[in-house]
Amino acid sequence: MRKSKIIRNPYLLFSPFLIAFIVYVFISPTDGNGGDEVRYLLYAENLTHGFYSPPGWNGWLINGPGYPIVLVPFVALKLPFLSMTIINAFFYYFSIILLFKALNKTVSYGVAILFSFAWASYMIAYQNIPFIHTETFTYLLITLLIYSIVMAYDKSILGLKNRYVIMSGLFLGYIVLTKMIFGYVLLVMLLGSLILWILNRNNLNHRKSLFITILALITTTPYLLYTYNQTGKIFYWGSGSDSLYWMTSPSNVEYGDWTGALNRNNIGAANYNIVGADSLLAANHQDDFNKINKSIGIERDDVYKSLALRNIKAHPLKYAQNIIYNMGRLVFHYPFSQAIQKPRTLLILPINGILLTLMLFSLIPTILNWRIIPIPLKFLLMLTFFYLGASTLVTALVRMFTIIVPILLFWIAYITQHTLSISLKFKINEEQPSL
Repeated sequence: MRKSKIIRNPYLLFSPFLIAFIVYVFISPTDGNGGDEVRYLLYAENLTHGFYSPPGWNGWLINGPGYPIVLVPFVALKLPFLSMTIINAFFYYFSIILLFKALNKTVSYGVAILFSFAWASYMIAYQNIPFIHTETFTYLLITLLIYSIVMAYDKSILGLKNRYVIMSGLFLGYIVLTKMIFGYVLLVMLLGSLILWILNRNNLNHRKSLFITILALITTTPYLLYTYNQTGKIFYWGSGSDSLYWMTSPSNVEYGDWTGALNRNNIGAANYNIVGADSLLAANHQDDFNKINKSIGIERDDVYKSLALRNIKAHPLKYAQNIIYNMGRLVFHYPFSQAIQKPRTLLILPINGILLTLMLFSLIPTILNWRIIPIPLKFLLMLTFFYLGASTLVTALVRMFTIIVPILLFWIAYITQHTLSISLKFKINEEQPSL
């Protein structure tokens, strides 16, 4: 029996999700002032004037230019905020299509459809669609990488001149420019690929991996040269030491979640809603912030870093404890220090609980069969686990977990395809007594 036209065409099959995403954007419009939106818009505005970091701010480099570059046409043409978020609906929609195409190259059609719908229905990721944030754009970049990596290692396409090898390097590099934590992951991947290539120079797959990671690094080089000129530091992807500082808090009533900056009038904190929290934070951290607030830009980032290292050296066990708490925030958006708990956690717990269970299930057969796991999946898994490991060392939120979910679903789909056999019909056994 032939599949219907809709089922055969993923663009039609998943089109209801595109419509739903667009409706969601319309009913939840942004004013451009939510969370990090102001910063991304400011960077995009700066780029329209020929510079990136605001002059005189001593290297105010919070994040890379990957997403602000996307916003430049909207800002230059002074288009409404709604136009910048409607495009998020298309970013998510095309990420579903790309994941399906990658899965369809790797597993059966039915499994590909099932796990593509799982990503399309992953409601936790929806929270970022109505905002001018990097996450939804990163969904697209991650799925572009998945598809290009699958194609890059396709045995029917030989050589390093394979366009998908080049595309993989470019997409990985652009992910770094969008999410700076991947910069450190890239350096580890590059080192690992180099070692594998040295050990076996005749292996084409190792050469491809090395070429992809080198090309990714080359893609980020113009930005790295810019940050070096601004800061005098090599491989400076952006400032993030404030997250490390809060992650190392030695206070027993703090769990390592990011708070913000204390000023001389205490604090205006996003997550701390319990009465008296500001005063307690000031008692624990005001002396540190009296030092921090004397500096700006890269110097301020250095002060954060030195205080964080001081805390780690003085309280290593508390930092380890905060890392465990951070794993909870990364996957379940819990716990937060002295914060009123939000009902949406009840949505996150079961969804990511199921996903975490499937990850643990997939881990054992992956380890047992590592030698025969396809090279594309190995590459993506290394990228994923290095990213998740790095994310636990600084303050993390569940939105940082969502961007890697397409790779996790790709992995789980492959393991499911090769380990499970499910039948909805009972097996007939003549010796089985009737009831």
